[in-house]
Amino acid sequence: MSTDQPRAAKKVLLLASNPSTSAQTGWPIGFWWAELTHPYFEFTAAGYEVTIASPDGGALQADSYSDPRDESGYSAEDLISRGFIASPKHAQLVEKTPSLAALRPQDYDAVFLVGGQAPMYTFRTDRRVKDLVGEFVAAGKITAVVCHATCVLLDATTPDGDLVVAGRTWTGFANSEEEFADEFVNQKIQPFWIEDEARKLDRTNFIVHGRFKPHAVRDGNLITGQQQNSGAAAARLVIEALGR
Repeated sequence: MSTDQPRAAKKVLLLASNPSTSAQTGWPIGFWWAELTHPYFEFTAAGYEVTIASPDGGALQADSYSDPRDESGYSAEDLISRGFIASPKHAQLVEKTPSLAALRPQDYDAVFLVGGQAPMYTFRTDRRVKDLVGEFVAAGKITAVVCHATCVLLDATTPDGDLVVAGRTWTGFANSEEEFADEFVNQKIQPFWIEDEARKLDRTNFIVHGRFKPHAVRDGNLITGQQQNSGAAAARLVIEALGR
């Protein structure tokens, strides 16, 4: 008779932005559905325990263009998000999120930052989020950041003051994608472009691939995804790094 104990499930902290309002467009903004639901699907399929949280806790709001039910039809083919939204059990996970203060980040094997329009205003200036990223990286834990959430990497530092992306290759929302989005709505959406700011940094290698093509990069324990179509690819790199 085997005396082996079952291995504890890996734990992932999936961090999404609290709702905000864009100073650029005046729109209500939040997280991007596919960047939350697609990684969630990958992680739970791998047997991981996933906690969906936000810096302040409470109900979250998704960017309207990311909602597959939105009349724009922008994300109409996102069947994974459609299923998540239609499931009361899963929809509740974004209606009642715990705050960072209510959690013990050290209990998690990995953190995954969800993008969307709000992080450009919320994560960008939130010391709690930047410190979380810096502490995870410094501890050697897997740290994943996708799409516009990568704005935190522009100046997030480890506890000893080193830039998280110093000496690393990483990706984030591309200028070509910003141009497309601005043309789609006929106005400037973001207060700044991540690619422009990343290329001003010393000792780091920011790369992008084709416009809106899945693209994720792993450099050590830092994993980044280019945009909303890269969430699953980034999640798979997390799984590859952590194992099952």
